[in-house]
Amino acid sequence: MKAVITAIGGFVPTSILNNKTISETVETTEEWIEKRTGIKERRIAVGKGTSDLASAAIENLMSNYEVDPSEIDALILATATPDHLLAPTASKICELSGLTNAFGFDMNGACSGFLYALEMGATMIESGRYKKIIVVGADKMSSIVDYDDRNTCILFGDGAGAVLLEKTETEYGLMKSILRTDGSGTESLVVPAGGSKFPASMQSIVHKKHFIKQDGSFVFKKAVAAMSSVSRDVLLSNGLDAEEIDWVIPHQANLRIINAVSDSLNIGTEKVKVNIDRYGNTTSATIPLCLWDFAADFEEGQNLLITTFGAGFSWGATCLKWGVMRERKSHKAVKTGNKRKVLEPQLS
Repeated sequence: MKAVITAIGGFVPTSILNNKTISETVETTEEWIEKRTGIKERRIAVGKGTSDLASAAIENLMSNYEVDPSEIDALILATATPDHLLAPTASKICELSGLTNAFGFDMNGACSGFLYALEMGATMIESGRYKKIIVVGADKMSSIVDYDDRNTCILFGDGAGAVLLEKTETEYGLMKSILRTDGSGTESLVVPAGGSKFPASMQSIVHKKHFIKQDGSFVFKKAVAAMSSVSRDVLLSNGLDAEEIDWVIPHQANLRIINAVSDSLNIGTEKVKVNIDRYGNTTSATIPLCLWDFAADFEEGQNLLITTFGAGFSWGATCLKWGVMRERKSHKAVKTGNKRKVLEPQLS
């Protein structure tokens, strides 16, 4: 028995923060941002939380496919930006999405969170104890970004993506995964305060310790090396050659990282799915948003390689053979959250 993706949904907010706006608030230019990152714009969730983003992605999934919410056994939320430290954001998502018979829980694997959650969901399906699981990756990164910090404010955006996992006895579905963690990288990409080690205080607020702090150069080098190495390992583990991969779905952190990894694997860029130019780095949402954006390109039986790297350090890779999607509803498929509303410079 294996777990296969049978439905997919996504959501991005309507408000857009483009490079022009950022260049008016910090010392940079539109051209510099795009050259260094590949990002042209990112979506910002104004007045919404992670639960709203995730439930909108699930609503998109439900609105396009024949899925009965009451049949969902579990919801796994991958996020680094929960609504609250307590209670779990997954609980609120279950309520908002009408998942009345599902239990839900949060996972924080940073940018690797969705891949970790996907592996968790797959093993739950493979155990035979669960039949239908929704895995959602959602982050409101704008809530932890300092828009006076050029090193981080150019990178991140908000969004969510969701997939439905079901059991199959066919050759389709998730193959072996390799997941890794190295805690020595914690200080290189971290939100220092707000947790149990450094609770919120007047000092933590004054010194902006509740925002992302990153050693960009060090993280960049680690990401390229880790994603390249683990991708080669997972191909070997699954008995696949790079030539047998039809599509690569990489974490969307930086276009230069993506290109370096594809070069290392000798996989042409025409096989690599990229949407960082439109969304930026949405952390836990990058992988499912890529799957959602490009689902029409994936054909039954094609091999996909997914690879990620994020804070923690956390990284990993998996392969999956694209299966048969659930029947679509008769009405025209809805892709929510794509209307454009450009943010004014007041964001900072």
